[in-house]
Amino acid sequence: MSLEDWFLTPEERGNPATRIDSRRGDAKAWTGGNDVRVLVHGATYFERLHTELSRLQQNDWIHFTDWEGDPDERLGGPGTEIARVLQDLASRKVHVRGLLWRSHPRQAHFSEQQNVKLVREVNEAGGEVLLDERVLHGGSHHQKLFVLRKEAGPDGDVAFVGGIDLAYGRRDDARHEGDPQAVDLNPAYGDRPPWHDIQLEVHGPAVGDLAWTFRERWEDETPLDHRNPFRLVLRTLTRQPRHPDPLPPVRDDPKPTGPHAVQVVRTYPRKRPPYPFAPDGERSISRAYLKAVKRARRLIYVEDQYLWSLHAARNFAAALRDNPELHLIVVVPRYPEREGRIAAPSEMIGRLNFLEILRRAGGDRVGVYDLENVHGVPIYIHAKICVIDDVWLEVGSDNLNRRSWTHDSELSCVILDDTRDEREPIDPAGLGDGARKLARETRLDLWREHLGRSEEDDGDLLDPKSGFEAWQAAAEALDAWHAGGGQGPRPPGHVRVHRPEPITGFTRIWARAIHRQFVDPDGRPFRLRLKGDV
Repeated sequence: MSLEDWFLTPEERGNPATRIDSRRGDAKAWTGGNDVRVLVHGATYFERLHTELSRLQQNDWIHFTDWEGDPDERLGGPGTEIARVLQDLASRKVHVRGLLWRSHPRQAHFSEQQNVKLVREVNEAGGEVLLDERVLHGGSHHQKLFVLRKEAGPDGDVAFVGGIDLAYGRRDDARHEGDPQAVDLNPAYGDRPPWHDIQLEVHGPAVGDLAWTFRERWEDETPLDHRNPFRLVLRTLTRQPRHPDPLPPVRDDPKPTGPHAVQVVRTYPRKRPPYPFAPDGERSISRAYLKAVKRARRLIYVEDQYLWSLHAARNFAAALRDNPELHLIVVVPRYPEREGRIAAPSEMIGRLNFLEILRRAGGDRVGVYDLENVHGVPIYIHAKICVIDDVWLEVGSDNLNRRSWTHDSELSCVILDDTRDEREPIDPAGLGDGARKLARETRLDLWREHLGRSEEDDGDLLDPKSGFEAWQAAAEALDAWHAGGGQGPRPPGHVRVHRPEPITGFTRIWARAIHRQFVDPDGRPFRLRLKGDV
């Protein structure tokens, strides 16, 4: 397998201002020799994060970024509230440094008050967590990252990156009973919304690239409150400086420790004042997707919170038209995040457009599903993952929408495994790349859970076509059981055919306008918008 066939080159990243690729001096835009573990479910991630945080000693370092943080969200049992854990570490002279999006008030269904509270509590204990509003107008910092660096040396460093915030609702597990600290969602998800999510645990040289991403944002000399001088009061309350304190000198990357090549990809918009590390923005997440989708031959599997990007839809559609054996499975939330006469249509119109394009291109080779728990309560899909032909694996904070691809800050990892999976089909795409262990096992782990299968009952899931048919059969069985009033034993699994409410007439016109302007804005430079390019 040629990694250049799948990964972006430094030139293809399209951001010469960043040193994430050049700093190593090897002319590559990725690192080899990593050990990557896919952590399915928030409870799994929080347990691992708490374990690694508990091992930190005086003069170790924590660098983290987040979109939303509830200070009392528990990583485990009582006493593991995230603010309390970080306070304790800061008081023991662990260097806690964080960048949290400033956000908007909870009255607008955002988390400003909670983010402010988390920042204030950690900083009072000696940490330095900053409310960062250096974003494009109407945008956010959506990256979710923890980098833990040991004074004893880089080989003990670990990073966690993906889609999981330090927030209510995330600590769910495979039972999908929901986080006891429930998140406020559309009432269709119940009082304790079930939640599906994914994070990565990374060991090896890629930790250096993730740490560099944090460093670039931290060392941006634009004042944190440049947008609004009245933020002086908020800065004072949270004990944060106008400019952050210096980070320690750049350290060596951890030594190779595993079989995984990792490319760290990001999104930054073009804004004023510009990011010094991305003055024209960076869109390597979208470029990584578009390069990989062109190589898809048998299967694209996607779990996504939104699924709105028309650019992505058209490229997926081209792959479906060009490859008659290609199948596409998509898992999305059943209902929008918010109900309402304006909120729901303006959110759902993007997905309806996306699915119309896919179905015109792929017909019955496109399967779109949502999930429910054993009580029939829909599971909110917050995961952001894509597997192509059991070779290419992507997990991160980005959704398949224009906002994530161009407008907000995002952070994701693409992984290619050196280790072949020798189970048939050993080369699903027929391109000589072979099935790769991490991509295939991640897909099978998710499919077994969603379809209600045991590890001994997944033989038909290996082949893309028979696996696609297994999804159809599972969804049809559960749909029929519901249609029959739930008589008899409930069929196994969580899978239902996704049947969104149609949007027609004048509603479609105004919903599309609101969607394009506010829900899913465009952060590309104007010249790229004119060209229709990323």
